[in-house]
Amino acid sequence: MSVSETQILTVEDDERIRTSVRLALEEEGWGVDEASTGEEALVSFTRNPTDVVLIDIMLPGIDGFEVCRSIRRTSDVPIIMVTARNDTHDVVAGLEAGADDYLTKPFAPKELSARIRALLRRARSSDSGTSRIQIKGLVVIPEEGVVLVDEREIHLTRTEFRLLVELASNPGRVLSREDLLQRVWDYDYFGDGRLVDVHVRRLRTKVEIDPAKPQYIITMRGMGYKLQPE
Repeated sequence: MSVSETQILTVEDDERIRTSVRLALEEEGWGVDEASTGEEALVSFTRNPTDVVLIDIMLPGIDGFEVCRSIRRTSDVPIIMVTARNDTHDVVAGLEAGADDYLTKPFAPKELSARIRALLRRARSSDSGTSRIQIKGLVVIPEEGVVLVDEREIHLTRTEFRLLVELASNPGRVLSREDLLQRVWDYDYFGDGRLVDVHVRRLRTKVEIDPAKPQYIITMRGMGYKLQPE
């Protein structure tokens, strides 16, 4: 897919901000669909092909969290949540709703473009290499995008799957948050460790029998995470 074929849906109720974002994205050569409410966003997403969704948290009517959850029920499209404050609760709630990343207002157009490019690279890359990884009752098949836990297929978002593949491809090896931000999010100079922590927590709720007592994804305090091989 070429840059000119890339379509971004931006959901923002402030017309001034929405216009400036649209102009910045169009300057990159991307097509832009706009929505000022959550309801408009869901209609637009249903009707128009979309490669990345940029959602403001504070929207009239349906808020950004619910828009994100609604999209996630049917799609793994990359989603960036936008918050007016660097508030941990808002950030975590957005990621828990299924967002891949977040931005805090005000943000520079270059940072927005860089994050979108990273998400697009991830979305269009295919996992290659090892065809099947099995650790105890956990089976990961990267080439097919399949995860089984005790022979039961588990649905993961694209980001959760990439995170699990990275950990499973390095069993027993501790990967720091910085390692995972670079490998999973393709962020080498920006990013927040909360992205990793929240996605690990979401991943545990899906692959662990008891997320509070994980047997697969182990926290190494002060170091990072590892997938327990035994």
